[in-house]
Amino acid sequence: MTMLTEDAWLETNASESFCPVRLDPSNVTAPFAIKRIYNIYDTQPGVVRGHHAHRRLQQLAMVGVGACTMVVDDGSTRQEFRLDSPTKGLLLGPGTWREMKDFSSDCVLTVLASEEYSEDDYIRDYDQFLRERDPS
Repeated sequence: MTMLTEDAWLETNASESFCPVRLDPSNVTAPFAIKRIYNIYDTQPGVVRGHHAHRRLQQLAMVGVGACTMVVDDGSTRQEFRLDSPTKGLLLGPGTWREMKDFSSDCVLTVLASEEYSEDDYIRDYDQFLRERDPS
């Protein structure tokens, strides 16, 4: 994983599963062609969302307002990142288990995605995720 300074954009190895990035809210670009954008909002206190990974999809997650915690897991390391500013984002590569929690009441989590929605791309069972990460 590559940690970036406030002045850096994204310089990362494509094999990395997730990477914190700094964003310029007036000029957000992604390291992939954006095919879908969606928002997660009005999440009730105590609710944990996500609980899945993607086989091919890349995503860039950021908050426009409010805050939430992203839990990311590559099958061997589990980390938490607090998204609490429109200048922070998290790049999620394929094969990354993700959960979102600790939403502030005003949180709007925006996700830029590299692909259109496809149920076949989702891994919704954690044990299956681990098997696909390490098929031996």
